[in-house]
Amino acid sequence: MAATTYERLKLHITPEKFYVEACDDGADDVLTIDRVSTEVTLAAKKDVPPSAVTRPIFGILGTIHLVAGNYLIVITKKTKIGEFFNHVIWRATDFDVLSYKKTMLHLTDIQLQDNKTFLSMLNHVLSVDGFYFSTTYDLTHTLQRLSNTSPEFQEMSLLERADQRFVWNGHLLRELSAQPEVHRFALPVLHGFITMHSCSINGKYFNWILISRRSCFRAGVRYYVRGIDSEGHAANFVETEQIVHYNGSRASFVQTRGSIPVFWSQRPNLKYKPRPQINKVANHMDGFQRHFDSQVIIYGKQVIINLVNQKGSEKPLEQTFATMVSSLGSGMIRYIAFDFHKECKNMRWDRLSILLDQVAEIQDELSYFLVDSAGKVVANQEGVFRSNCMDCLDRTNVIQSLLARRSLQAQLQRLGVLHVGQKLEEQDEFEKIYKNAWADNANACAKQYAGTGALKTDFTRTGKRTQLGLIMDGWNSLKRYYKNNFSDGFRQDSIDLFLGNYSVDELESHSPLSVPKDWKFLALPIIMVVAFSMCIICLLMAGDTWTETLAYVLFWGVASIGTFFIILYNGKDFVDAPRLVQKEKID
Repeated sequence: MAATTYERLKLHITPEKFYVEACDDGADDVLTIDRVSTEVTLAAKKDVPPSAVTRPIFGILGTIHLVAGNYLIVITKKTKIGEFFNHVIWRATDFDVLSYKKTMLHLTDIQLQDNKTFLSMLNHVLSVDGFYFSTTYDLTHTLQRLSNTSPEFQEMSLLERADQRFVWNGHLLRELSAQPEVHRFALPVLHGFITMHSCSINGKYFNWILISRRSCFRAGVRYYVRGIDSEGHAANFVETEQIVHYNGSRASFVQTRGSIPVFWSQRPNLKYKPRPQINKVANHMDGFQRHFDSQVIIYGKQVIINLVNQKGSEKPLEQTFATMVSSLGSGMIRYIAFDFHKECKNMRWDRLSILLDQVAEIQDELSYFLVDSAGKVVANQEGVFRSNCMDCLDRTNVIQSLLARRSLQAQLQRLGVLHVGQKLEEQDEFEKIYKNAWADNANACAKQYAGTGALKTDFTRTGKRTQLGLIMDGWNSLKRYYKNNFSDGFRQDSIDLFLGNYSVDELESHSPLSVPKDWKFLALPIIMVVAFSMCIICLLMAGDTWTETLAYVLFWGVASIGTFFIILYNGKDFVDAPRLVQKEKID
């Protein structure tokens, strides 16, 4: 079986069945899904009834079971990102969720409402930009991993050979994956960020590509998913690969990011930065070792760059991380702590060179992957930098972009694109492309995890910190605060439903969605609006005397401030918490 999926598809709908017709040249296959029995079979084009309603689609994302029964999710719109070694890469931009059932009359009012909520969760995940696919290329593996595969691996279907860490629709494709004969209809979809650019330096043209692959293991939102799970999967784990293609030669540099790999949490409680809590009873070493055992097997040597603060609430996490590395005593793991905020305070971002100089020799030892135009492997990457801050977003992306530029400098010199002594940062046209791409990468990862664009992207885009950048960071921080406290429970539930961490059982006597939100959560907006509004009204409308006005202002001002402190004292009662997965499963 060739490692491709069908590119051109038509969906035919009848009251009894879905027919997905392969329209590639020479194809006669039709995937048939019985809307009553849910059975999946192969048929031929002649079996499609003429009465069927027909529409083009661009891929099957998979199927999911909700209260009303099964649903088929298909890709209805796509945008071309570019070509990757003659393979076209697409971003899925729109989807349809189609019910197997022709009517909802079998549902009670409560079931109808629950089903509607589950559908809104699915649509929320699908609305988050960043779903990529190719019908002919395996996007889930790095160039180096693909170069070390066997001929048998090359003949596997895209679904079989994919790195399951990065197949975001793996749960949705479980029914199709069980039947090898229909694998050409099963399209693995990546979530993250991909950009491709045709570039020129010294009159020499090359393709520059950046790919960030988000792991679907321990996936979720900023405050509800931190640290690791019992299997050693780290929250917000992202593999980022930078690729150069010039005159048939290909070079690749891979980095990873992931939450501090111990058992810790940081539950929202209306405080701007909730204090991180390290689990006092968990076996940290067990999960820690599982995490790095798998990382060493996949990537080789691990050079940890921990960018968290070495004082305040972040200090215990830095100390715990350092202690765990020391206790593990592995020669494959090296730990480097760099207090990003302390070193770069007062906008002294030039001091990032201290870290780059510190790791320069290590980076040269790790090297990068390079294969020449004849297909011969010239160099292998011997390990990766594993970077993290608290969120593995803003500080992390800045450092990764600087390390990637240094690797790219060496690659382009070796390939003959850069002359001896030339600096990449002096190439103005390419530098603009490079910086904007890494800033876009930061924004994509941040929106998918924190719900807003990234911070510090002014430095990534321009190479310097600006006052406007500080203002935008403040605005994004406010948006993060709101989302993290008042909408992330829904976002977390949506991701858990999509990835199969929670399965809907329509026979369940007590739906978790039927549990109403705490009255305090519902009352919070009213209390805050009334208290602050009355305070402002008193200021705008003077009474008969200034004494009377001052009394009103003091009363409502104290009410406002009192409400605020009551909320902070027991803020967790007001936040939007997940309802679908039990707390211990996402801590």
